[in-house]
Amino acid sequence: MLIAHNQVRERVEVPPLRWSDRLAAQAQDWASRLVSEDQFYHRPHPIFGENLFEITGRRASPADVVGYWSSESKDYSYPANTCRDICGHYTQLVWSGTREVGCAVARDSLREVWVCNYNPPGNWVGERPY
Repeated sequence: MLIAHNQVRERVEVPPLRWSDRLAAQAQDWASRLVSEDQFYHRPHPIFGENLFEITGRRASPADVVGYWSSESKDYSYPANTCRDICGHYTQLVWSGTREVGCAVARDSLREVWVCNYNPPGNWVGERPY
């Protein structure tokens, strides 16, 4: 998961992330809760950045998850600093001020929920990610 993140960040020449066990533990707590409650939403009042991914009927790999978020780059305009559609997962992924990440996955028989937490968080209104 860390390698997949840093490969995307390298493309836009932002510093690599470090793995955080603390963030991964928080991500595991949230992913497990979402699966056990059959829900899918962001943690209320987060103190860290957060990306979510959900899949049903099969399993995803870290490359699948990060690739899905990274694919939002096609909707991001750097010159205008705007999104044509959804791109907040991508911009958090490449946010230059973010230094660490921790991720986790929870599964049941039907679906997986992946959660990544980022510190410091990104996606500040009016600021470019890099």
